Amino acid sequence: MTISVEEVFETASMILYQNLDIRTTTMGINLKDCIDNDFDRFTSKVYEKINSNAIRLVKEAKRMELKYGIPIVNKRISITPVSLIMETHCEKAKFVQMAKAMDRAVEDAGIDFIGGFGAIVHKGLTPSDRMLIEALPDVFAETKRVCSFLNVGTNTAGLNLDAINLIGPMLKKTALMTKDAIGCAKFVVFANAPEDNPFMAGAFHGIGEADMTLNIGISGPGVVHSVVEKNRDCDLTQLSEVIKRTVFKITRGGELIGRELAKNLDIPFGIVDISLAPTTATGDSVANIIESFGIESVGAHGSTLAVALLMDAVKKGGAMASGNVGGLSGTFIPISEDTGMINAVKNGFLSLDKLEALTSVCSVGLDMFAIPGDTPESTINAIIADELAIGVINNKTTAVRVIPVPGMKEGESVDFGGLLGEAPIMRVNRGSSANFMKRGGRMPAPVTSMRN
Repeated sequence: MTISVEEVFETASMILYQNLDIRTTTMGINLKDCIDNDFDRFTSKVYEKINSNAIRLVKEAKRMELKYGIPIVNKRISITPVSLIMETHCEKAKFVQMAKAMDRAVEDAGIDFIGGFGAIVHKGLTPSDRMLIEALPDVFAETKRVCSFLNVGTNTAGLNLDAINLIGPMLKKTALMTKDAIGCAKFVVFANAPEDNPFMAGAFHGIGEADMTLNIGISGPGVVHSVVEKNRDCDLTQLSEVIKRTVFKITRGGELIGRELAKNLDIPFGIVDISLAPTTATGDSVANIIESFGIESVGAHGSTLAVALLMDAVKKGGAMASGNVGGLSGTFIPISEDTGMINAVKNGFLSLDKLEALTSVCSVGLDMFAIPGDTPESTINAIIADELAIGVINNKTTAVRVIPVPGMKEGESVDFGGLLGEAPIMRVNRGSSANFMKRGGRMPAPVTSMRN
């Protein structure tokens, strides 16, 4: 296919002025073949498999950046859910030791994060699952790059409240053991977690995947914001079409790089995840896109419709461009990582309740938001359960990354720096859910699960 001068200029403009990038190349690695009765040999095999492949990923990704001139911001690894491979070594100290070996493996290779130190517990908990959750505060305190997840619900199994009730205490302990509660930012709890998500903190290498795969995550809020700004007078149908065509172009470029990178690594290409994932960089904000629709601030009435339209157009544009769209693919609305969202909270436009409403139509959920450190554990668990219930009932992925910051109150802010940005402390409803949450058990799957 011939590429015109105009197309070259358009892509260059997106990179130079609108923050277009490959947000992440994430190599998924199966670790089940590393299992060994001798724990030292086990950790050594895990280190070697992760490190050797991570070195290859970094090398080839840098070559692709030079070849095409498109920044690849993060190089990441995702692994088999760790609770599955630790069942014969079910001791807290060994979980921590394994996490430290994984942390060294990616640090030595120049990898940003490793995801998958988690468990799939939507229907029940094994001893290994429980031990992993107990070990997580120590894991986050003693590693820099290890990220964790729990999948506690699906639309076919319901929602595991017994697992959710373990999370609040774990997060409160993690917050006390890590500076500014930063360890909590490396943990996400899911309903309907995808096995091929390349984004942290929720990436893991699913049990249905090949031995190794390469997944690409593309992000272009600045590009979408630019085209919306240029089309202020069109109606919603026309606006959707403009966004859809823009996302189509972004996705095609990402898939080209992903497929070539996978070929150079001699591993299967998995998926391209086209998600509008914001950063703190000027102009790289999903909130600013919503505001350019004609809404004074994200959080004002009309915001849910705007996010729904944006989400739908992104998915349609991606699906038109590639037969391998997967992961989360849609619109992220984190608080701390998006300057527009931060300002909306500070100016009183966006509350936690409205944020929850927005998540009913976005691609993930309540992401990177901070709450007072004295919030009761049962309330944290209830916030998580509310959000994940949206996913279970509506057959969509939802997730929560909540950060209870010790010593901080509503209206204050914590600055994480870098990619994680600044988190204003949000107001939490003080009504107690303790008696409800302590019932435990499992919320049954909805009737929509009976499809077969």
